[in-house]
Amino acid sequence: MKGYRINPDKNFVFNIIEGTEKKNGYCPCKIKQIDENLCPCDEFISTGICKCKLFIPNNK
Repeated sequence: MKGYRINPDKNFVFNIIEGTEKKNGYCPCKIKQIDENLCPCDEFISTGICKCKLFIPNNK
């Protein structure tokens, strides 16, 4: 997504990606495994807020 980048903390990113893999591609921060929660989730796409902090704004 334009204007965002992957969090630079490699250990943090590894843990989030590991959690995503364990949930078959669904956001590890979301409880329900529904299409809207596939990573990147619809919430991030529509609001620009990644609650997992996997994606962060370029300006931070």
